[in-house]
Amino acid sequence: MKFRLLPTDEGFFDLFEAAAANVADCARKLADLIASPSDRALFEAVVACEQKGDQITSDVLARLESSFVTPFDREDIHALAEELDDIVDDMQAVASRIELLSVTATLDELREQSRLMIQLGDECQALIGLLRSMKGLVPHLDAIDRLESEGDRIYHRTLGRLFSGEFEALDVLRWKDVVEAMEAAINTFEDISDIVESIVLKHA
Repeated sequence: MKFRLLPTDEGFFDLFEAAAANVADCARKLADLIASPSDRALFEAVVACEQKGDQITSDVLARLESSFVTPFDREDIHALAEELDDIVDDMQAVASRIELLSVTATLDELREQSRLMIQLGDECQALIGLLRSMKGLVPHLDAIDRLESEGDRIYHRTLGRLFSGEFEALDVLRWKDVVEAMEAAINTFEDISDIVESIVLKHA
């Protein structure tokens, strides 16, 4: 065990866990919105999660400026905070597209993506919850990688359907915009996983 003149600031873990819980909550709220896209209250619920994520990120960065001894590299703390914020931003981007395009019905594939998002949110929350001990993370890292790959398959299958001639040209553009925003959000989970994996390897 390394001897430190000053104690490590463990408060970062609380903030990261709060951010990850917010991510999982936002994923569920977005899935609810996708199931009922004309429900304005569900849109506002996603926006509220995005605002909460901004505040947590601000708290992390403020703590980073005032802490002498951090639990891992400052660059990694900053990167993880930003990615946890980005994923909620990405989910709000999906909600905003649904709101802007006045979507009233939902593609089955979009529902699939939303269910996958919930699983990824849960895995992200579990992963961040183990960061404090840096033990037992591998199953969650593997799960996020598997789910992200599944998301790619759903995305490509959806594009194939959209351009199959089944939809009117305007509907293709509308749905493609929403589906691509969902794919971007799903991909951000892998970015979070990569940062956590890097942190663990540095401290193994």
